[in-house]
Amino acid sequence: MLQAGRLRGEAALALLLAARVVAAFEPITVGLAIGAASIITSYLTYDDIYCRFAECCREERPLNASALKLDLEQKLFGQHLATEVILKALTGFRNNKNPKKPLTLSLHGWAGTGKNFVSQIVAENLHPKGLKSNFVHLFVSTLHFPHEQKIKLYQVQLQKWIRGNVSACANSVFIFDEMDKLHPGIIDAIKPFLDYYEQVDGVSYRRAIFIFLSNAGGDLITKTALDFWRAGRKREHIQLKDLEPVLSVGVFNNKHSGLWHSGLIDKNLIDYFIPFLPLEYRHVKMCVRAEMRARGSAVDEDIVSHVADEMTFFPKDEKIYSDKGCKTVQSRLDFH
Repeated sequence: MLQAGRLRGEAALALLLAARVVAAFEPITVGLAIGAASIITSYLTYDDIYCRFAECCREERPLNASALKLDLEQKLFGQHLATEVILKALTGFRNNKNPKKPLTLSLHGWAGTGKNFVSQIVAENLHPKGLKSNFVHLFVSTLHFPHEQKIKLYQVQLQKWIRGNVSACANSVFIFDEMDKLHPGIIDAIKPFLDYYEQVDGVSYRRAIFIFLSNAGGDLITKTALDFWRAGRKREHIQLKDLEPVLSVGVFNNKHSGLWHSGLIDKNLIDYFIPFLPLEYRHVKMCVRAEMRARGSAVDEDIVSHVADEMTFFPKDEKIYSDKGCKTVQSRLDFH
């Protein structure tokens, strides 16, 4: 069915173009071409044809929850909480025909634990072109908001950018990386867009998604994980309720979190604080295997062990967690 629809769209476009080319030469041919195109396009709207050749914002496009679940389970390692919460949050939000506010997720944990990777997976499952989509917008604090003396300008620019893009596509996704390097106050400029308003200046933001990525809170997450390990409890037994309250308070009181005394937290506008646990030796090996497969190489367990052994681990005595997560796996694998 999809193939047949694609062929109809391509045929219609070809016939319409052909009609324009021969218009100066043969009126009868033109009539036949237009007639044939009319028959084909009677099954397709203009949007159907256009969206086969250009990216469109399909508000009715459903989320494939099974595909998202498979991506998270097969590509993200050691993060049972993130997998569970993100799957439920996105599925519930996209299945809700009338959400009361945008979905806002705040992802926390040390570098290399998978926050950026998850944002990429989410983007690809919401819009086929992923991070390259016209409807997915990535902001990096040190790149887009580098100067503290320009906070007011950044706030105005950010509001205009989000307003314009949500007006063009209600399902827009906004990702803010390096929140812990963001100057305090900048993010509060978008507070009205995240609140329970039906519209703000004639624009509804209720179907948009905002994702914050931050290293802030990594110490609190690691402490909880370490407490479980020292008590002989499996990390898989850590629940969201063990971390989320501590995380939200810790981030709110952290001057370097990007959310210090933020109205987003104070007004409960962040739907989920999602912790990314520090990665153990076994998780690093999983990352190495996945990278080898991604490169089209056969998995060599000797190389897997060598790369994992080259990583450094903490705390100093126990050496349980990789201090860079899986962040340097790609570069280290280049040497083997």
